[in-house]
Amino acid sequence: MSDIWPVELRVSQDRTELNISFDNGSSYVLRAEMLRVLSPSAEVQGHTPEQRKTIGGKRNVTISRIEPIGNYAVRIVFDDRHDSGLFTWNYLHKLGAEHDALWQAYLAELAEKGLSRDSRF
Repeated sequence: MSDIWPVELRVSQDRTELNISFDNGSSYVLRAEMLRVLSPSAEVQGHTPEQRKTIGGKRNVTISRIEPIGNYAVRIVFDDRHDSGLFTWNYLHKLGAEHDALWQAYLAELAEKGLSRDSRF
C-alpha cells in the first residue's frame, strides 16, 4: 500500500500536463512527455535494468485519458497508444519530487544515444 494518497489528479485542458496533489501537502505538475518516457511499463523499463529503453520523439505526446486501477494507481493512456504503465501513487510522487534529476538524466541519455525529443516523422 501507498503511504501517500492523491487528493487531486487533474489533466490540463491541452492534455500536456498532469497536476497532482498529495495528502502530505506536496503538489506537482508532470508533463505528458516525462510521464511517457519514464513510464513504469515493462515496454519502457524492461524486466531488468539492462533492458530499459530510452524513448525519444515524444515532445508533443498528450494524455488521452486516465483510468483508475484499484486504490493504488492509474493507467495513463497517451495519444501514441501507449497504455501499459501503471503509475502508482508512490511512483507519481517520486517523479514529482525527483523531477529535475530524472529529467536531466533522461536528456543525458538521449544525447548519449543520439536521440531527440522530437519525432522523426
